Amino acid sequence: MNYPKKVTIGDITVRDGFQHEEQFIPTEAKLWVLEQLVLAGFKHFEATNLGNPKGMPQFADADDLLKRLRNSKKVKHLLDDVSVTAVTIRERAIDRAIKAKLEGWGPDRILVMISTSESHQFKNSGLTIEQYFKMCEEWIPKCKDAGIKVNGTVSTIWGCPIEGPTDMKTAIDFTKRWLDMGCDDVEHADHDGSASPDRVYKYYSMLLDAIPHPEKHIVHFHETRGWGLANVLASLQAGMTNYEATMGGLGGQPANFISGVPVSGTGAYYYNDPNKVGLVTMEDMVVMMDEMGIDTQLDVDKVLEIGRMVERICGRELRSESIKNGRIPKELTGR
Repeated sequence: MNYPKKVTIGDITVRDGFQHEEQFIPTEAKLWVLEQLVLAGFKHFEATNLGNPKGMPQFADADDLLKRLRNSKKVKHLLDDVSVTAVTIRERAIDRAIKAKLEGWGPDRILVMISTSESHQFKNSGLTIEQYFKMCEEWIPKCKDAGIKVNGTVSTIWGCPIEGPTDMKTAIDFTKRWLDMGCDDVEHADHDGSASPDRVYKYYSMLLDAIPHPEKHIVHFHETRGWGLANVLASLQAGMTNYEATMGGLGGQPANFISGVPVSGTGAYYYNDPNKVGLVTMEDMVVMMDEMGIDTQLDVDKVLEIGRMVERICGRELRSESIKNGRIPKELTGR
């Protein structure tokens, strides 16, 4: 079995994970998680979403959280080596990120997102695919002028929760467009668990044939049907070296109900049970890679500690098997 011996892993618990929760996660808890991620060795994480908090009040504390992170006594001295990302789907959010960056507390990197499905694109952004690309052509140079890196995500690569099957070749074309427009890297996302390992291997092999720079590509999987780690393995075998996940496998569609109040979110849920959807579980992915002899550049035991605390923050048991069963012992006993 051939696979890379060293990978980069980003954590997206506080943004993609917590956006799915129907209770507001206290700012202090979000800050604690971000600080601990830095101390565990993570160099990349998504901290918040700078979009309109009326639709997603989980991120009403975005400015406060970013300011408190920048001034954290625990990790302030380490943040020069860390990339802090904020999601910015539309123009106002991008402008907000730029102003915050110029004031000294904003994100190092923003995320803009295109879907290969027209219906998914319009539901997420209110724009068509071509309208969205045109918007980003205007705003990406402004971000670069402000010293902000840009991630261009491509979603619904293997299928859309609204339209169903999609053409993987479209995602390759969109990746080239993102990079030609000045994006620093591209996230390749399965947003509803439609990806199967065979098609994952095929897609990432196609991708690296077309754009042979694995450091520019990020692997993003959901666990809806239980294929998450199988898809990670298929990605490794294809040669992918850059991954992201959430503690406990949290995440999914933004909640449309927060702390007892109905909100718009992104509309009706596309799943039946909110506890059965989410992203690849960070703890399990890191432990698996560690067992395979892959250097994750992370403190594995600390990752498990963070995972246990995230369960307490959310108030329920999450989906990490490694939290339940622990790591495999490194030394033989009973001899």
